[in-house]
Amino acid sequence: MPAAAGNIAIDPINSADFDEWQVLWDGNNQGNRDSDVTAQTWLRLLDPQSPVKGLVARQQAKMIGLVHYILHPVTGHLRPVCYMQDLYVAPAARSQGVGRALVEQLAALGQQEQWARLYWLAESKNKAAQALYKTLGVKLDFSLHVWPL
Repeated sequence: MPAAAGNIAIDPINSADFDEWQVLWDGNNQGNRDSDVTAQTWLRLLDPQSPVKGLVARQQAKMIGLVHYILHPVTGHLRPVCYMQDLYVAPAARSQGVGRALVEQLAALGQQEQWARLYWLAESKNKAAQALYKTLGVKLDFSLHVWPL
């Protein structure tokens, strides 16, 4: 399922990607790395039976972005839905269409595999994400509530 947007190539994550992926993963987590979570996330991304998947964006063979997503069933549809968990672009590659290309490739994959929908959450204060997401999908008026267990 390789795709290219301009000079950006997007491919499924693979086992050879760990070192470059970890740099982006750390950036996504703002440097707050939990080594157990990192290790488990990496194993999930590579396990073909896991619902956790990933795509990476490259420019001139250098990884510059990632998207992690989770396929899962829902009660309101027969087909699976996709939750876009993480979307991260290296700071030097921002404002070049990398994030958009990753989301559009994920949506294309969903159309190909006939998912019911793609959805995500974004912090209200993340202005760059909000600007991108305003041009993609439909914003619903829901509030998110979390009960830490």
